[in-house]
Parts: sequence; structure tokens; C-alpha cells
Amino acid sequence: MLRVDLPVLPPVKPMLAKAVATFPEGDVSYEPKWDGFRCIVFRDGDDIVLGSRNERPLTRYFPEVVANLGRALPDRCVLDGEIIVVSDDRLDFDALQQRIHPAESRINLLAERTPAAFVAFDTLALGDEDLRDLPFSARRTRLEAALSHLGPTALDGGGVAHLGGVHLCPTTDELAVARRWFEAFEGAGLDGLIAKPLGGRYEPDKRVQFKIKHKRTADCVVAGLRWHKDGQGVGSLLLGLYVEAGTLHHLGVAASFSVARRKELRALLEPLAVDAVDDHPWAEWARAEAHANGRLPGAVSRWNAAKDLSWVPLRIERVAEVAYQTVTNGRFRGVASFVRWREDREPASCGYDQLVEAEPLGVSTVLSGGAPR
Repeated sequence: MLRVDLPVLPPVKPMLAKAVATFPEGDVSYEPKWDGFRCIVFRDGDDIVLGSRNERPLTRYFPEVVANLGRALPDRCVLDGEIIVVSDDRLDFDALQQRIHPAESRINLLAERTPAAFVAFDTLALGDEDLRDLPFSARRTRLEAALSHLGPTALDGGGVAHLGGVHLCPTTDELAVARRWFEAFEGAGLDGLIAKPLGGRYEPDKRVQFKIKHKRTADCVVAGLRWHKDGQGVGSLLLGLYVEAGTLHHLGVAASFSVARRKELRALLEPLAVDAVDDHPWAEWARAEAHANGRLPGAVSRWNAAKDLSWVPLRIERVAEVAYQTVTNGRFRGVASFVRWREDREPASCGYDQLVEAEPLGVSTVLSGGAPR
């Protein structure tokens, strides 16, 4: 890691938010919740360090972000924000994940093909001053002043494929505006809003802010399972929905079961594994081309090549209602939560028509603080 001489030194764990069901009111600032990599930027002259949420540096993976930060930020500062990738004016988390690669040649190629951007939303230090004990309202004012030279965010009329650079996250203290943002910004690939108490100090690794996220349910086919790492029960359920011509697409997993539920699921589902593979719609999962399109389970984890992602096919008989937050490229973004079994539904009746698709909206509109009225 590069050495920097700043009033706040790496590594720093970012401040976090806890989920709430309703919009907090009062002395609160609302801002978009970005679907990217949380990143704390440390700049000391020519030295720039990109710190991640798990305190591991991201610097080597985003050379274009480092270059843009060097042009846009004050000479000595520590900022909190998010690294994002935008494709066709929409957040593209899949492309962002591809940026974590061990080969420098691949990193440089992707920096050109899918350039990332940095969205700043808090400041921990400027110059020789540690700002963490200041209220958020004061930190935000200092951030706006430090980035006042950044022009408005816009894409040209030719349909720019990717949005890069450095951007200031929009905020509002008006509840009515926040509610409009919550509904509209999902169309750009965002999954909710963050609410920040205006009087709050910066508290690393503490959930003292609030996140309001979309939460919906869908009835899904349970097409397979993965055993829990302790070997005592089911770790996750592999979920599918049907599209035209009776094709079952993999759209995500349901997980986070208690010990008792893991054992209960094993007793219930293990009999469905008998003779399941012969006629299973995902029997071809082991073929290389099945992995390439991301629809079928079984591919090696991009994050941990040693992680066991083997799975057990189940006969297509069970339907589960699961809670999910949002859908990206036809798949659940994040892990779904099991709600209940739907004994009254046939697997063949579970289609993609259940999923809520937000009206399209450009990330450039989000960054400019605009939204349909």
C-alpha cells in the first residue's frame, strides 16, 4: 500500500446503514443508494489509495479512477463514496465485478472497455483537518465546496455507452423529493435510498445511518440446493422462473437459514434429489457454454476460486415464495429470503411476469438530482 501522510490514515472501515421499513423524518438528508463498491479515497499529493469496505485496497483494479481522482480532488483529502460502472446510462454491477482480476493486462483492458466512476458522498478529512467529529451537514458543505468545480453530469445525445469520472452524490432534505427518487431511481439500477442524520458524526463500521430498500416477493421454482458448509443441512436453495417455450432460467438463491431450518429443509428436500438429474432442465450446467451466459449454476466463483459452488439437482416439484429487493438483467440482485412454501402453485405456473421492472431512467439523471414528477 502507498504511504500517505493525512489526518485520517488507511485502513478505515466506512460508516454503515441499517435497514428500515419506512422513511426516517426530521433532520435527515436523503441520497441515492448506489449499487457498486464502497470505497474510501485517501489522497496525499500524487499518492492515492482506494480502500474497500473490508479494508483491502482496490487501487490496482481501477487505474482510470485513480487518474480521474488525481485530476478532480483537492491535493490532500479523505473522501467516502462508491465506485460504479455504468453501461448505457444504467448501473452495471456485473461489469463492475469483472474488474476484480489478477492479471494487470486484463485490468488495463477493462479500464478502457468498462471505465468506472467514483461518486463522492462524504468527507473525512481535508488538508490537515480531521472532519469526522463534525456533523454530517457540515461535512457535506465542505464536500460540496471541495468539488464545486465539477460540472453537471450529462451524457451526450449520441448515447454514450459508459459514464466515467468523479461525481458528487445528489442529496435532498425534502421527504416528497426523496419518495419520488425512491420510485424513479430504481429504473437506473439503484436499489433504494440512504437517510443520514444531519447532526451525526462519522462513525466507522457502525450502523448509524438508515437504508430504505425495495422489497417484493415472487413464487419461484426450487430447482436445486447447496449443502451448508457445516454439512448439517441446506445452505441455499437454487431458484428458477419459466420463460417462453418452457425454459427454466436460474435467477438467484434463497439463503440465510437458521440451524433448525437447515435441518428441516434437508429432511424435506433430500428425497427430491433421487433420480432428479436425468430429466432436469439444468442437466447441461456442466458444459462450458452453460456457465458463460450466467443463467445456470455451477460456475467457479469470481471472488473465491476455492469456494465450493457444487449443487444438487432436485425434481421440479416445489414452489417457494421468496422476498427480493430488485432485479438486474433478469436475476435477483443479492440473496433472496425464504417466506413460505406455496403448496397451491404448480412449478410450470411460475414465470417472469411476476417480477417488477422499473421504468428506465438514466444514471446521468440520478447524478443530476432529477426525477420525473
